[in-house]
Amino acid sequence: MPGRVRPQEREGRRLGWALIGGGAAMVPWMWALARSLPSTKQVSHWSTAWVGLDLMLAAGLLGTGVLLTRRDPRHGPVAAATGALLVADAWFDVVTAAAGADRAMAVALAAGIEIPVAVLCGVLAARALPQVPSRGAASGHDRHDDPQVKAGWQSINGSTPDG
Repeated sequence: MPGRVRPQEREGRRLGWALIGGGAAMVPWMWALARSLPSTKQVSHWSTAWVGLDLMLAAGLLGTGVLLTRRDPRHGPVAAATGALLVADAWFDVVTAAAGADRAMAVALAAGIEIPVAVLCGVLAARALPQVPSRGAASGHDRHDDPQVKAGWQSINGSTPDG
C-alpha cells in the first residue's frame, strides 16, 4: 500500500536519524576537544598502538587480496574497512610526525602509497556492491514514468520515494 510504512522501513529511518544525530553531536565535542586537549602529550604503549594499526592494515590487505583472488564478493566490506584504516593511518602519520624530514617522509608515504591504496580499496568495495536493476528494467517501463519516483531521484527497489 502506498501510504503504509513497514516496521523495517520505520526502524531503518529511525536508525538513520540516530546516526545523523550522533554525527551532529560530534561537532561540539570536537570543538571542546580542540580547546581542551594539550598540543603535546607523553603516551604509554606508543609503539604497541602503531604496530597494532599496522597489524590491522596487513590483515585487511591480506584478507582483501585472498578474497579478491578467489572472486569472493565478501572482499568488498574488507576492502572498505582497509581503505578507511589506510586513510586514518596516513592522517596520524602526518600529524604526529616531527617537523622536517620525518614529516616530509610521512607526507610522501601518504600521498604515494597510503591514499592511492585507500582509493583502490574504495573502488574495489564499490564494485563489490550488488547491482540492483532499476524498476524500469524489471517492469518494462522507465522509472521516469513512475509517479512514485521524484524526477532526478534514484530509485532502489523496495524503498519509498522519499527515501
